[in-house]
Amino acid sequence: MSKITTELLLERAVPRSTRLRKIETLNLSKLQLKTGDLDPRLFSRLRHLQKLDLSDNLLDKFPNSLTLPDLRVLNCNNNQLEDVTALKQFPLLEELTYENNVYLTLNDDYKVMFLLQNLRLLNGKDITKLANHVRRVNSRKLTSKVTAHWEKFFRDQLPEKYTAEQVKSIKKKFLKSVQTNVVYGPSSLSEFTRWRVKMIAEEFLSYSLGLELNTDTETEEKMDEDEEESTESPKEDAEDEIKVMVTPRKRKRNRSKSGSRKKRSKSQANTEKEAVLNPKKSSQVQDDPAPDKARASNQPAKEATPDQEAEGTQKNGEQFPKGQSNRRSSQLTGEQKSQEQENGVVNLTPVKNSKGKEDVSAEPLHFLQCHSKGNSREDFKTQLWSCVFEPLLDCGARKDPIVSSSRTVATCGGESVCLIDCETGVVLKKYKVATEEFFSVAWTTLPMVISDSRKKSHNILAAAGRRGIVKLIHVAADFCYGEIKAHKKPIATVCFSPTKETHLFTASYDKRIALWDIGIPDCDYNFKASQLLVLESFSVPLRIALVPTCPEQYLLAGCEEGCFTWNIKLEKEQKNRPFEVTFQFPNEEGEMTTSHRVDGLAFLNDDVVASKSSKPGCIYLWSWSRSVDTKGKGCQRTVSAIILAELEWSTTDFSYLTLSTCPAKEHVFCGDEKGSVWIYNLSNYTTAWSSAKAKRSDKRIPPTQILKWPELQSNGDHLSEILINNVITDPTFTYLVALTSVNITAIWKKS
Repeated sequence: MSKITTELLLERAVPRSTRLRKIETLNLSKLQLKTGDLDPRLFSRLRHLQKLDLSDNLLDKFPNSLTLPDLRVLNCNNNQLEDVTALKQFPLLEELTYENNVYLTLNDDYKVMFLLQNLRLLNGKDITKLANHVRRVNSRKLTSKVTAHWEKFFRDQLPEKYTAEQVKSIKKKFLKSVQTNVVYGPSSLSEFTRWRVKMIAEEFLSYSLGLELNTDTETEEKMDEDEEESTESPKEDAEDEIKVMVTPRKRKRNRSKSGSRKKRSKSQANTEKEAVLNPKKSSQVQDDPAPDKARASNQPAKEATPDQEAEGTQKNGEQFPKGQSNRRSSQLTGEQKSQEQENGVVNLTPVKNSKGKEDVSAEPLHFLQCHSKGNSREDFKTQLWSCVFEPLLDCGARKDPIVSSSRTVATCGGESVCLIDCETGVVLKKYKVATEEFFSVAWTTLPMVISDSRKKSHNILAAAGRRGIVKLIHVAADFCYGEIKAHKKPIATVCFSPTKETHLFTASYDKRIALWDIGIPDCDYNFKASQLLVLESFSVPLRIALVPTCPEQYLLAGCEEGCFTWNIKLEKEQKNRPFEVTFQFPNEEGEMTTSHRVDGLAFLNDDVVASKSSKPGCIYLWSWSRSVDTKGKGCQRTVSAIILAELEWSTTDFSYLTLSTCPAKEHVFCGDEKGSVWIYNLSNYTTAWSSAKAKRSDKRIPPTQILKWPELQSNGDHLSEILINNVITDPTFTYLVALTSVNITAIWKKS
């Protein structure tokens, strides 16, 4: 039975009414409404309705026949909308808001600007000038390109006297070709461009050949998706199940036995307004709606649109703030400092030195607040999740060890990705997407073609997060040249293959790990991405690592409910693959179990794995080769990890405080719930562990040292309750970077 009745509509009218036809303002917010609850027959009686509030519900789309002929203002904030084309049924709409619908993108903004000719305000912003450009200039240029494409490639294919079957065939070929080859505007608008190109092409054929237009929006959208998947990326073999998923917020570890599970509550995926987080409380979890099917976008445009020009250095609808330098500098000038402050970059200074008896061998350099939402200096809530040092391209004759080793680090959290010079603390670049929450970043180096047909190596940064989309950024050019719609649910982590520079792994909350070939963009940034593998998991993958001795054969993943490995050899025909091995570890009672969360995973060397899992206060070091060798023949075998040692660590209940390693220096690093960084120098142990007869150490190995969090203050207030979400070093262990739960990036330098 529908939740909406005549009585409810009369009661929720503002002011209350006695007849449906008299209602002009209606508030239906916070009723947990789904699309099926919007009964067109009932809504058709609201003939004079002008303002409708449907915010904070569960709508994934609009029915096509609500029949609200006088609707002027519509609020759809905080829903699960995946499509906006049904809004064209409200032609008089002047004000529209749909913020915090995480699967709506910039492409949807452009669609509503075109469909709703009277729209003035979108999400609170005046879009009159941009909308006129979209409806007129954009349409005129696309029409010209579509017509030219027909004249050049298809007009001569149609005989003077043609049959209906010939027309049908030529129409199909033309629509597919024109959507693939006609490009305009940035690649982030490629979906909108394809949508408009198809619409213009059908109108052109209708006018030229007398064909009927396809007015069924849902069928049209489905055809678009099917065509795009057939040319861009393979279809997924199965639909995603809607299940409760854990988002990477801080929450306490479930310390019950493996057979029991606490129920997880739901929370909204709010990327625009972030709730105050108390790290001592359990975070909530969310059942994310499924977005559009995974697609790879390609062929970005050569021509810019007005929204790029409006913000100076804006790219693809996402913004690089003004004043960010492309070059490293040894010190900040007064002008640079003011520019960084305008962009929300705040450098906090420790008010006193670290406490403790440790022989501190690293000095704190910078404590930066550069991921603030809306560049707010008061934002100490944005969580920072991932960081990775930029690979070197060509050091040339430089011999200085500091200069020769990479000192630029990419960090992500909230709506932004930053590039930071660790020595100076300068934020070199900042990339923002207002509707995104970034969880992971990864680097690769591609041999890109430059204008004179020569190839030159360039570093490319991949960034992904809550929306399930991978952004590809050519950092040197300050340009996001494309995106891959990789998953329907958030992406927890990404990594590139060390042997195949275009191969990217994406691990998602849809319980799948996908392998993509992102291709190499040409001089116009045209590229094509394709999906090569899908690895099926029984639980959400949190951390992934390629086995150093055979990175093209095995992938290891730490998941919400265990540690698994897959065979990723591309020679095998099977594209969707189950795991081959699941590893057992001891629980708190000393019993071996596969049911445990592995939220930290990295290789210390070619064989030794460091993982943080089910036993509080402990990090395991175990042998990959010896553990896998016990599997024998067959697949999906359960084996016990051959544990070499345990590292003493914090007894905290908080999860998602991940670890990292520095293989060149044989170090392990992990942050804790008090803002400290635990450092383990294991160079004295690794030789013994390399022996096939190596035995497990009887005692836990204590940290070599613990870097204490210095006492910081902002506006006179001391910062407390600081969790270290991630900590890494550069390959030479010159710089150590820690990301926190309070929007601070901390940088130490080894002394």
